[in-house]
Amino acid sequence: MIIRKGDKKTIRGWAMYDWANSVYSLVITSTIFPIYYNAVTSSETTDVVQFLGRDFSNTALYSYSLSFAFLLVALISPLLSGIADYGGYKKQFMKFFCYLGAISCMSLFFFVNEGTLWIGILGLILATVGYSGSIVFYNAYLPEIAEPKDHDRVSAKGYALGYIGSSLLLIFNLHMVITPEFYGISDDSFAPRFSFLMVGLWWIGFAQISFKVLPGNVFGRMPKGNVIFKGYRELRKVWAELGESPHLKRYLLFFFFISMGVQTVMYVAAIFGDKELKMEAGQLITTVLIIQFVAIGGAYFFSWLSSRIGNIAVLGILSFIWILVCIGAYNVSTVNGFYILAFVVGSVMGGIQSLSRSTYSKILPETIDHASYFSFYDVCEKVGIVLGTASYGLIEELTGSMRNSVVALTVFFIVGLIMLFRIPSRKFLSPEA
Repeated sequence: MIIRKGDKKTIRGWAMYDWANSVYSLVITSTIFPIYYNAVTSSETTDVVQFLGRDFSNTALYSYSLSFAFLLVALISPLLSGIADYGGYKKQFMKFFCYLGAISCMSLFFFVNEGTLWIGILGLILATVGYSGSIVFYNAYLPEIAEPKDHDRVSAKGYALGYIGSSLLLIFNLHMVITPEFYGISDDSFAPRFSFLMVGLWWIGFAQISFKVLPGNVFGRMPKGNVIFKGYRELRKVWAELGESPHLKRYLLFFFFISMGVQTVMYVAAIFGDKELKMEAGQLITTVLIIQFVAIGGAYFFSWLSSRIGNIAVLGILSFIWILVCIGAYNVSTVNGFYILAFVVGSVMGGIQSLSRSTYSKILPETIDHASYFSFYDVCEKVGIVLGTASYGLIEELTGSMRNSVVALTVFFIVGLIMLFRIPSRKFLSPEA
């Protein structure tokens, strides 16, 4: 099956995978699960838990678990991407990681108390691997379904659908968690655990729309011989091509440092509000919903702005705003202040995620090895998350305050901004790029 670039049905089907899998990002990593995890693993006297024979701060263990999951993805995704490009297996790998992530989300239903902490940690790790692994192959379809001039708009469409779909499920789950008696639920832990089950079912169900329209072998490749060896050779070829492209290398470095900041904020925002500001669950959920709905407009606004002043200029503006966000987070002391910060985060969250993806797809050389190229993009993001979340957890353990961890995020954004403006070709600064 050959894709015709610009086909509206294909683009809609592709974007629906954002609708399908974004419930993981919102419910599992940003709202209900971290709040539930913090409630299960802490008491009035201590927030220390034992795991694998060692005592951890519960939030530090959460950060380390995410770091391990993303490190695992960073290690395996490049080779799998090389195999996918060589054999035309992109869709098969996307399906595998989708089902791994969704089933792992459903397994969190059995995380009941500290005695089943291992289920919570293992489920979180595997769900994260599934989500992150599937995104590599999903992103790789973007340059195959849309012309470069449409990449910003199509990427924004995907993120916007993701924000809308995940918010709808979250609102339903929240109603169930806050008013369990309305659903005939008497067990306090059942409603949040049932929401984890629903995330998996939503993810698998809506992903079928994407799987139906996306082709399995875009370029009709016919693999022969040892696919692992050939996949490794495919990866080496792309690595060599990256070495000959200064603008791509510097863009990936920018993306690496920005991911250390942006993704860490996404994964620890709820826990930060819970632990540092003593916010109630309802207030934390309100914060996340502010971010979600504002991000929809942010994704489209910055896509429009990039058509006027260029992708690199807009990414620079977004990076600078993120620096201000970190400074604000370090100093925030009230719930209303946190809400204001959430509004700013939402306005730039959708923009920087959407434009980072579309800008990379626009500056790729002419190639059919999209999965391999996007695997390096993904590795930069995942290693960035590993270092970002690990440093966040380590600084908190050493200093006793999550606010000090925010200082490191500020440094990451500053370095990323410096790398962005070292991209050597001026053509990528123009709106036409």
